[in-house]
This record gives sequence, C-alpha cells and structure tokens, in this order.
Amino acid sequence: LWEDKPHGGFYTQDDIREIVAYAAERHITVVPEIDVPGHSQAAIAAYPELGNTDVVDTASLTVWDTWGVNENVLAPADGTLRFYEGVFEEVLDLFPSEFVHIGGDECPKEQWRRSPAAQARIGELGLAGEDGLQAWFVKHFDRWLTARGRRLIGWDEILEGGLAEGAAVSSWRGYAGGVAAARAGHDVVMCPEQQVYLDHRQDAGEDEPVPIGYVRTLEDVYRFEPVPPELTAGEAAHVLGTQANVWTEVMEDQARVDYQVFPRLAAFAEVAWSALPAPEERDFAGFERRMAAHYRRLDALGVAYRPPAGPLPWQRRPGVLGRPIDGPPPDK
Repeated sequence: LWEDKPHGGFYTQDDIREIVAYAAERHITVVPEIDVPGHSQAAIAAYPELGNTDVVDTASLTVWDTWGVNENVLAPADGTLRFYEGVFEEVLDLFPSEFVHIGGDECPKEQWRRSPAAQARIGELGLAGEDGLQAWFVKHFDRWLTARGRRLIGWDEILEGGLAEGAAVSSWRGYAGGVAAARAGHDVVMCPEQQVYLDHRQDAGEDEPVPIGYVRTLEDVYRFEPVPPELTAGEAAHVLGTQANVWTEVMEDQARVDYQVFPRLAAFAEVAWSALPAPEERDFAGFERRMAAHYRRLDALGVAYRPPAGPLPWQRRPGVLGRPIDGPPPDK
C-alpha cells in the first residue's frame, strides 16, 4: 500500500500477446525485463527457497510495499538459476524482441556477505567477492540467452565484477557507466536519470504533483546529449540510442502519466531522432514556437500534457512522500 491505496493486478499471457502485437503494428518492439538478482522480494515471498534462507527467514517475507533499495536478493544457487530459466523461457515465448533486460540494478550484497552458502559458492567458483557473484548471475543468463538467439541488456550495475562479452548496458546512474561500457566494447543505451527520467519534476515549485527527484525542464531535456563527447568515433558507435524513463509509482492514472511525459517527450524525440548541433547551440526558442502548434495536436488527441505556464489548478498536488522537496528520488 502507498497512501493506504491498494496496488495490484497482473497481465495474462493473452494480455501480453495483445500488447506486443499492438506495438508491432506501430513499429515498436516491447523489451521485457525480469530483474535478477536484486529487486526480488516479491519472488522470494512467493517462493521462499529463492532467497538466502541461511541468513533470512524468507518464509515470513511479504511483497514489499515501500520505497528504497531492498536487501532481500536471490540466493546464488543452481536451483535459483533453474527457476529463472523457466521464467525466461516463458518470457521468450511471449516477447520476440532481440534484447531481453535482466535488470541487475540495486542489488545489495550484505546478505551474501553473511551467507555461508553464498561464501561457499564464491570460493567454489573462484570469484572476486560478492561483485563477482553478481557477475556470475549475469554471465550465466548472457550465455543462456545467446544460445537462444537473444541478447542480454541490463542496468549499468552489471558492469560491477566484469561483464559478459555480448551484454549491452542501460546507463541510468549518469553517463559514467555508458562511457565505461562503450570503451570496453559493449553496446550502450544512454538513459541518465539526471537528464531523462520524466517522472522527475518539471519545476522547482511545490505546485508540481508529487514533486520528486531532480528538476528537469522542457529546455533541459531539449539540451540533453545522448552521446558523451569524450568518446571517440569508434566508441560512440557503441551507443545504440537513448531512452527516457517514466516510473509510475506516484502516477495514479493516465492523465498523470501524460502530465509527466508531455511535452518533454517531444523535446526528447527531437534530440533522439534528429541531427542537432551541440546542446548549447540548439534553438530552443524555435522549438518552443513549433510546440505552439504541436500543443493543438496534443489537445486534439486528448493528451493531458503539462501546460507551458505550469500546472492547472486542478492538477496541483503537493508532495506527499514525507521528505524534503529538494531531496533525492526514492530510488530508480
């Protein structure tokens, strides 16, 4: 529960097939994500044997219902690998995408440090500590997916402990992970949260609905540069593209999603799909003039975008997360 509001629901396999087909008709590929070995308390609550049972009473865990980074991670056991191979087999049957995302982010290592079983696995495999154990997870599924004609992609934490040869990286904690990956010969999708997480607020004022994260205005997004200038031409060729992320924990309906995404998504699209000059040379005033016509198109489509002048009175909703307005986002 968040704000005492129930959350829940699920997609059936037929639901997924419908979504994938709907997207494909519009030349969009849906990339699934199954997060390992962190972000896993819900799985462990349902299947306690997946957790580190020698240090945690996993049978007493429930689905997590709060913010932050969760310490309950998967056990580095062969049974865990077999379980997730079964999960990924179902995923591959539903999603024809070349890439399959395995998450890999926000995986605390403390349970592994305390777990005799995890420490024994580190010794058995000759790994370089707990980071090596996470890399072992990633490399296993890189080989598994490659053998089935797919490619693994994960958040930039998968660089820790060494990255499997064919894996690609989603660089979300800034540019550094993407730069390191590209220089090591890995493909990269640039999505630094400081620039292109559209769930983050659009103005410093408290009128922004649930004003979390960094302030990123329409102009900030328009001046985002997906390809780090420090990369050589050969390294830059590994930047497959960019993505803007929208995490919907605090968005109660489609109108709130529209409000966060538009018009910033229009600025992002122009950056991603156009040959633009350097960020500081871009004609933002010209973009704003063109947006004046585009707002009418969004109106015709019923998109509840954020007006250029700021929130409408009915959209104003102060922060409710119980932390300073200028504090960091609760998590990715």
